[in-house]
Amino acid sequence: MKERYSFWNFMVYAALLVAATSFIYPFIWMIGAAFASSHEIGKMTIWPDHPSWGNFRSMMEKIPIGRSLINSILVASLTTSLVLITGSTVGYALAKMRFRGRQLIFYVIIFTMSLPFQITLIPNYITMVNLHLVDTYLALVVPFAVSAFAILMFRQAFQGLPQALIDAARLDGCNEMGIIFRVLWPNIKPTLVTVAILSFIGSWNEVLWPLIVIRNEQLMTMPQLVTLFAVGGRADAQLGVKIAAAVLLALPVMIAFLFFQKHFIQSMASTGLKD
Repeated sequence: MKERYSFWNFMVYAALLVAATSFIYPFIWMIGAAFASSHEIGKMTIWPDHPSWGNFRSMMEKIPIGRSLINSILVASLTTSLVLITGSTVGYALAKMRFRGRQLIFYVIIFTMSLPFQITLIPNYITMVNLHLVDTYLALVVPFAVSAFAILMFRQAFQGLPQALIDAARLDGCNEMGIIFRVLWPNIKPTLVTVAILSFIGSWNEVLWPLIVIRNEQLMTMPQLVTLFAVGGRADAQLGVKIAAAVLLALPVMIAFLFFQKHFIQSMASTGLKD
């Protein structure tokens, strides 16, 4: 029986190893190709025989990648902060406050999660034009400041906390905003990290919306600039330069996930739907 159990364990771990390799190989190859010459890229080797920074130097000479990196960090950080604030306040109201229409509001929010962003693309653009926000940082932030997914995550996290914790805070003279940010937030760190990572990644990787509302190259985000760089002809059909831009684009997200993966996995494993 023990031998049979060991055999199945071996098969499971072997299957997981194959699956992990199939997922991680393209990323490893992409990093290696960024340091390879055009001739070596065609060999599809994991790491080039003669690595160099030539592709990165060529990319930085052709586009203002440093400025776009700062723009992306600024927009993604601001969007993430607003999502955390709006998501937690709305989630707290839906989880811990009793008022007429609370469930209906929650169901409407859940329904909006099924709608693709492209449906609201034109109304959002018209709104940005009417508010004179085109070619500004606010045009990149405002449409994403409220997230239905964040509201859902915070609602579920707050429902898992005891009401006695909130009542005790109120007796100590804490107002509702203080309860959320000073009492409840420290008790839902995995949810905070999960929402922050997903919001940051979503804002960082957004391409379509910046292409519509930003025309000034000094305000362009990194994904937008890299996309225009890859398809607009500035890369001069050099695959290595395009791959180098893709590596630089993916690097901040990879670093953030490596640092916070423990909280991310913990939150995704523990989050459930509570009525």
